[in-house]
Amino acid sequence: MQVTSPQNPLLKDVRRAIARGSLTAEGYCIAESFHLLEEALRSNCRIRAIIASESVRSTVERRFAGLNGQTIVRVPDDVFSQLSTTESSQGVMALVQPPPWDLDQVFRGQSLVVLLDGIQDPGNAGAILRAAEAFGATGAIFLKGTVSPFNPKAIRASAGSLFRLPFVIGVEEGLLLAAIDQRRIDLYAAMPQGSRLLNDLDLKRRCAFIIGSEGRGVRSGLQGAAIDLRIPTAKVESLNASVAAGIVLYECWRQRQLPG
Repeated sequence: MQVTSPQNPLLKDVRRAIARGSLTAEGYCIAESFHLLEEALRSNCRIRAIIASESVRSTVERRFAGLNGQTIVRVPDDVFSQLSTTESSQGVMALVQPPPWDLDQVFRGQSLVVLLDGIQDPGNAGAILRAAEAFGATGAIFLKGTVSPFNPKAIRASAGSLFRLPFVIGVEEGLLLAAIDQRRIDLYAAMPQGSRLLNDLDLKRRCAFIIGSEGRGVRSGLQGAAIDLRIPTAKVESLNASVAAGIVLYECWRQRQLPG
């Protein structure tokens, strides 16, 4: 299928979703790059269409055309450049349907959940999702006021984890605290001046970790309901949100690998 006009309804829908950092009108996220397309396929996500610039058309058709009659939309290079969100575009993007998740899936089993509280940098949000999958988290929760996980930069930073790690978005503080209390989950807040050292905590239990916004930190209502923890550091007081999340998640994973 060939499209030459930037005013094509599909391309207009894609541009709107990218500009808003949201899903398309039909509920698809925009995954740009060969790697993300391959990750979506590996994760068995439904793909509405693959959009390819003319310069990489033959490569895309050779690699993906045989996949269940997958629709490939070919566009001129200059039209694709109006869609692309990267400086060095690979000339390919896909409309991917993210799996539907709910709180029960996020809190399943021996819960290990990361809570994003007001995180605004989409790169941080995506990197936290990637770390969460890497260290065995059961899911993630994007509290109301946090950047959308469907922001193109967040999708890229997640490196495909967005397609596999259960997560829910837009959760209100009250609903979150009720869900945690009902499930008897230990709640921790990562704080630069936290009273408890990370490595002194028993993280083999079901637990959830709050990572606060880059500027404001953890909101007071959540902080009051949580045990505040700090990551031991030398010479610096605080860490980047995604770095802090990665360290906390790794420590939890490490403890859960220990015998007994």
